[in-house]
Amino acid sequence: MLYREAGDFKTTYAADSQTFPIRSDRWRYFAVLAIAWGVIPFVIDDYWANAILVPFLIYSIAAIGLNILTGYCGQVSLGTGGFMAVGAYSVYKLMTMFPEVSIVVHVILAGGITALVGTAFGLPSLRIKGFYLAVATLAAQFFLVWLFNKVGWFYNYSASGQISAPERFVAGVAVTGANTAPWAQYLICLAFVTVCAIVARNLTRGSVGRKWMAIRDMDIAAEIIGVNPLTAKLSAFAVSSFFIGISGALFFAVYLGAVEVGEAFGIQKSFLVLFMCIIGGLGSIFGSFAGAAFLVLLPVALKVLGVDLLGWPSSTVAHLQLVAVGALIMFFLIKEPHGLAQLWRVTKEKLRLWPFPY
Repeated sequence: MLYREAGDFKTTYAADSQTFPIRSDRWRYFAVLAIAWGVIPFVIDDYWANAILVPFLIYSIAAIGLNILTGYCGQVSLGTGGFMAVGAYSVYKLMTMFPEVSIVVHVILAGGITALVGTAFGLPSLRIKGFYLAVATLAAQFFLVWLFNKVGWFYNYSASGQISAPERFVAGVAVTGANTAPWAQYLICLAFVTVCAIVARNLTRGSVGRKWMAIRDMDIAAEIIGVNPLTAKLSAFAVSSFFIGISGALFFAVYLGAVEVGEAFGIQKSFLVLFMCIIGGLGSIFGSFAGAAFLVLLPVALKVLGVDLLGWPSSTVAHLQLVAVGALIMFFLIKEPHGLAQLWRVTKEKLRLWPFPY
């Protein structure tokens, strides 16, 4: 009664294989897009933009990228923070070297540069996997942070070692720099999130996604049935790094405006994005959004509850946040390895059968 496919029939193969074949899913999807594009930009303020919405959108792109690599292709990576740094420093160099080019083009090119770097660091996946691949990508994380710290060309030989985003415009509206309006920050990030989510959804549902999942489930069997592990693994690294590079470019240029690589893109950033994928659900685009929303909202909720309502010290609330995240990760790994995405699937199944027993 609440969630039914009765009367929702298809007459063509294309209609049956569309992204949202159930009519109620499509309505919900278009309703979310309508609110995101048509309502939120008119009511957003600086707090909602900088504390919740903009970081949620940027982390969603990073979580989608890591989920493609780890959730769909089964290649463990702990170098997300380093690849985000590649996107950030790439967009910075492009913005300073080619100021007349649109920031949108710079962000896309930064994603392409990160894809090349990610593919190069993905070469060990052809020989190693599991824990050893995680260590290899962790080495990439430390190497990239060290490189951006030590080579002055990347930060234009600034005395402080920081990079700052110059002011850039899209359609006459500032989207980077100190004079950027909250709604402009939100809309530029929302545009990239919408496109990246659609591309990722279609990639994972097509032949490329099926090859990734075959490698994830059993790479030897996948190779026997004709899946080339070289192209499958490296394409997963390239696509994943492309999305992560875009998120790093937006994180620097649109959200922070000025960064220092060790503080903004350290190992804690890699673990944060990985935790988003684990809590949201590996192998799920929706899970990437759910995990990003959960871990962006958790510090805000704990601050409101602990500091504002109960009067606890902010340091106590910060430690409580670490404890809560660790407990949640253990809970999901033990009780629900597929995360919030699986809980949503179970909820939909219950709604399909309601009011009858499940």
